[in-house]
Amino acid sequence: MASARSTVRSAGVAVRLTLLATVVLGVGYPLAVWGVGQAAFHAQANGSMVTDSSGTAVGSSLIGQSFTGKQADRWFQSRPSAAGEDGYDAGASSGSNLGPNNADLLKAVEERRAAMAKADGVPAAQVPADAVTASGSGLDPDISPAYASQQVARVASARGLSVADVRALVAEHTESRQLGFLGEPVVNVLSLNLALAKLS
Repeated sequence: MASARSTVRSAGVAVRLTLLATVVLGVGYPLAVWGVGQAAFHAQANGSMVTDSSGTAVGSSLIGQSFTGKQADRWFQSRPSAAGEDGYDAGASSGSNLGPNNADLLKAVEERRAAMAKADGVPAAQVPADAVTASGSGLDPDISPAYASQQVARVASARGLSVADVRALVAEHTESRQLGFLGEPVVNVLSLNLALAKLS
């Protein structure tokens, strides 16, 4: 009889502890983390959204996008993307998974190199690697300062702006290494294109 009571008491304690843990860890903790995120890191907690001059969300500073269409030459271009059928599909983030000696990848790189050299009016040998290769995620929002610099003359000409003004805009939007020594300097393409739209 005593053993049965002890078992029932232990089961009751276990049930109460399970309910308490569920409330604290399943409801309280997530709400606390959400609250701190909203209070201290509001933009980051909500996707690092970027808005245009009218306040309309046009993308995220963390996810790249393509700038194509009839007037693509008026915009700085992102690096190639293998995410999804048309690239930059946030629901299908991935690289091509092709090795460095894969014939399809080598052919695609050479085609991109020739196309970028022609579009930007530079020798093919000067086209930077990020202009012809996709990132591992396929959603990289940044390009190298070298790739941005290569596009300056084309963008300036297409928009009727001076090369010096567009080059200064690139310099303003070049982010240095994190903490001064991690990674490489980068240029966020969406941010740069929004500033370009304002300049025009």
